[in-house]
Amino acid sequence: MSTPTTLEAIRNPAPREASLPPVRAGFFDLQGFELLQRVAKAFASSSLVPAHYQNNVANCMIALNLARRLGADELMVMQNLYIVHGNPGWSSKFLIASVNTCGRFETLRYEWRGTEGSDDFGCRAWTIEKSTGERLNGTWIDWKMVKAEGWNKKNGSKWLTMPDQMFVYRSAAFWQRAYAPEISMGLSSQEELIDTVEVRADGSVAVTSTLEELRAGRAQPAEEVPRGAEPAQTGPAAESRQAGTPLAATQANPVDDQDGPADDGNQGQGGFDFDVAGLVRGIREDIESAATAEDLDLARSAIAGVPDESAKADLNAAASARMRAITAAAEQGQQQPRAGAARRTRAPISAD
Repeated sequence: MSTPTTLEAIRNPAPREASLPPVRAGFFDLQGFELLQRVAKAFASSSLVPAHYQNNVANCMIALNLARRLGADELMVMQNLYIVHGNPGWSSKFLIASVNTCGRFETLRYEWRGTEGSDDFGCRAWTIEKSTGERLNGTWIDWKMVKAEGWNKKNGSKWLTMPDQMFVYRSAAFWQRAYAPEISMGLSSQEELIDTVEVRADGSVAVTSTLEELRAGRAQPAEEVPRGAEPAQTGPAAESRQAGTPLAATQANPVDDQDGPADDGNQGQGGFDFDVAGLVRGIREDIESAATAEDLDLARSAIAGVPDESAKADLNAAASARMRAITAAAEQGQQQPRAGAARRTRAPISAD
């Protein structure tokens, strides 16, 4: 039975939006996308958000979506989500706070070992799982790992100025990635992105070497060889040339079983043999055997790789002659049916 309508309800009707279902912000619903975009515009126009969110509606929309999935405050997510080398990453203090407030574990604690300043000095994070009471130990982070990964080699690295804090941050990030990866949504921490050599999409990398290391390991310039000079050779050939003895006398195996003589006149750059005569011969055979214009075009495309200009001119002339022959043969083939039809004899008319 429907609710009776009162005079007061008729005079002051409820707004239309109150009768509509609630709209949930998201990317794959028209009303949800419009709501998410309106909220993102408000954040993008604020000066309280970091610089990479100001006047950038798209970044704000992505941060709002992450905040909704994590159930966290939107401004807190924006303040702790950084862009390093084009990759998003959480601040380590945000990951630690998320672990401590998720309700599944006790507060993260840190265990130290080794002598300060030695390679075995390091830290690991641990805590107790509330549901089982089990102690969950993280990975040991020590100076040996820091040096092996090159985290302390970048100019301005925090490992050189505040190593204890970096040990805490890195051990917490390793623990979170091992026992609660859903908290970071698969993203690394900001400090890890800064310390790690990142390969970008265009193939460039963020170098972690210091300026002193680059200067110490500067590559020596390559030795220049004058044009026309004979490259230096090593091995039996060079030794026999220095001693004044013929090369054949220094070789142990005879060369009589080779298929043909070596072509020393067509040696290309870098000491590799390049058979120009064989290339020209192969192109000429392809031109002569071409039956269609497509086959001839394929053979012509290889003429550009011939270094000898005279041979190249001869091949172009042969290709032109072959093209004329192919065209004439095609025209003759089209005219023969017509001529046969025109010369068709007519049978004599019978007297009967």
